[in-house]
Amino acid sequence: MAGARGARRGAATQSRPGKRPAEPDPEPERESEREQEEPSFCSPAPSHIDTSDSGLSNSEESVFSGLEDSGSDNDSEDGANSDEGHVGTGRTIEKQSQAGTPSPRTEATDDEYAEDSSDEEDIRNTVGNVPLEWYADFPHVGYDLDGRRIYKPLRTRDELDQFLDKMDDPNYWRTVQDRATGREVQLTDEQVALVRRLQRGQFGDVSFDPYEPAVDFFSGDLMIHPVTNRPADKRSFIPSLVEKEKVSRMVHAIKMGWIQPRRPRDPAPSYYDLWAQEDPNAVLGRHKMHVPAPKLALPGHAESYNPPPEYLPSEEEVDLVLVNVDPEDLIPKLPRPRDLQPFPTCQALVYRGHSDLVRCLSVSPGGQWLASGSDDGSVRLWEVASARCMKTVPVGAVVKSITWNPNPAVCLVAVAVEDAVLLLNPALGDRLVADGTDQLLSAFCPPEEPALQPAQWLEAAEEERQGGLRLRICHGKPVTQVAWHGRGDYLAVVLATQGHTQVLIHQLSRRRSQSPFRRSHGQVQRVAFHPSRPFLLVASQRSIRLYHLLRQELTKKLMPNCKWVSSLAVHPAGDNIICGSYDSKLVWFDLDLSTRPYKVLRHHKKALRAVAFHPRYPLFASGSDDGSVIVCHGMVYNDLLQNPLLVPVKVLKGHVLTRGLGVLDVAFHPTQPWLFSSGADGTLRLFT
Repeated sequence: MAGARGARRGAATQSRPGKRPAEPDPEPERESEREQEEPSFCSPAPSHIDTSDSGLSNSEESVFSGLEDSGSDNDSEDGANSDEGHVGTGRTIEKQSQAGTPSPRTEATDDEYAEDSSDEEDIRNTVGNVPLEWYADFPHVGYDLDGRRIYKPLRTRDELDQFLDKMDDPNYWRTVQDRATGREVQLTDEQVALVRRLQRGQFGDVSFDPYEPAVDFFSGDLMIHPVTNRPADKRSFIPSLVEKEKVSRMVHAIKMGWIQPRRPRDPAPSYYDLWAQEDPNAVLGRHKMHVPAPKLALPGHAESYNPPPEYLPSEEEVDLVLVNVDPEDLIPKLPRPRDLQPFPTCQALVYRGHSDLVRCLSVSPGGQWLASGSDDGSVRLWEVASARCMKTVPVGAVVKSITWNPNPAVCLVAVAVEDAVLLLNPALGDRLVADGTDQLLSAFCPPEEPALQPAQWLEAAEEERQGGLRLRICHGKPVTQVAWHGRGDYLAVVLATQGHTQVLIHQLSRRRSQSPFRRSHGQVQRVAFHPSRPFLLVASQRSIRLYHLLRQELTKKLMPNCKWVSSLAVHPAGDNIICGSYDSKLVWFDLDLSTRPYKVLRHHKKALRAVAFHPRYPLFASGSDDGSVIVCHGMVYNDLLQNPLLVPVKVLKGHVLTRGLGVLDVAFHPTQPWLFSSGADGTLRLFT
């Protein structure tokens, strides 16, 4: 029996590496003394371990059960606050070490698994899954397996100490407190990186790729062979017997009347009486909580579709209603023409001398001289007051356009002939102005390296200078129109060609030419400079474009809604323009209002050839192939909320139709309410 006990005890000792190996039973006296000196405060050993003959007390069993490190974190610091169990345990360990008892760590070196801690980590807090809020008011955070308290670490540090640690400790920002043990733990670089990734909303694992390419398990390509080559079943070629039985049952039910066909829905709307179920004995009826239906007035005869005969008008009453309508009430009220004077009313002078139709005319800035161009190949200069031809300049071709320089300090006339623009000095009026114009033109010094230009500037020969010609601007393409800028230094021309070179701008002082556009927007008909702003208006056949010359951009695009714009004029204030078309329309545009026409006047019966604004009076005129000139009153108010007032005041006639053409050009006198016109009959007429 003793041998069996020893063998069992040895086996138990070897199976527990943390236990002390069995020794011979000590003397009874020493054992009793030890039990008297060491009071036991620990729980008894587990029941599955046989300790009857081990010779160890309960305290020794608890000390060497492998849980001697589960006490407080700082035993040396918190020894004063520990309970009696801590003291008893420390004494037991001290006495056993004095008695020469081998420690479990020194004895476990013989076993290779004694120090193996791979399966279990050194968990300081063994209270289990218990909420720590339960111990908020206690000095400990739980109990270990031996029943001893696990005390909280002492917190003797105030806010000043924390502030000093924050200033002195470089690792203060990565120091956190372990809620399970209360100790301060410094986070490693890997843990800090993990926290930062989680704060940015990224994945915790660095190696995880959330955007890895998806694996296409099924191919999208059309394959020759199917996925399976299993032959089709025989039942797929014959009618289904199950479906046949279902159909037979449904047919039998229809014959027996068990299944009724769906009734068609009644398209008529259904109405119901909202107050039909009102019970006077009900709660709502007793307490009068309901709202009665409002009583509508009975329909009168005006709302009736079938009035009685006495309310129907008789034939006499119907005729009376139709007769008493005043046609004048349907026409908008306009002021009388006599209240809008002055404006030209009659023909005063006729300028005769051209042998062919007169296409164009222009008035000098002072209003004393008149220039005209004809198909007879000549330019004539007239005196306005006497209708006397002062000078005739032969140019040898049809004159398409003529315009006087608007600068009163310069005496120049631009004439469009074939592919050139001729600059003439008529030498009329003040000789100082004429001589100053020649000096201005002769003061130009050509550059050493002439630049490449779309036009060529040529000086006039001596014989041509006797006739008044000073400069010739050659373009290589036919010129259809010439227009001066308000200051008299720039000149715009329109060429009868395709592409972006239809419009060219010339500078007189530098003798420089340029093409302002890079692309074409249709066949250009007319151009005009804005009187006060750096704008250039370009009229094509179907639209009018407004370009900003300094910004070099398109500002507005006006849509006249007419076929083939023939003429263009700008109001002296610059906010309104008019254009005439070959489909007998005169279109008024308000630039501040819209890109659509403000008014469309259809007073003429044939195509319009020319339109013009008076520079001072609120007048504008239009000339047509019907041989008439219509003068209209066009008042533009300073109040932007008030629309312009357009009133036709006079129809002027005098030109004779020749070859289907009538009035070809019109122009107002710069200071007087007079109107000049040129026609296909070879005459110029003045209306005053």
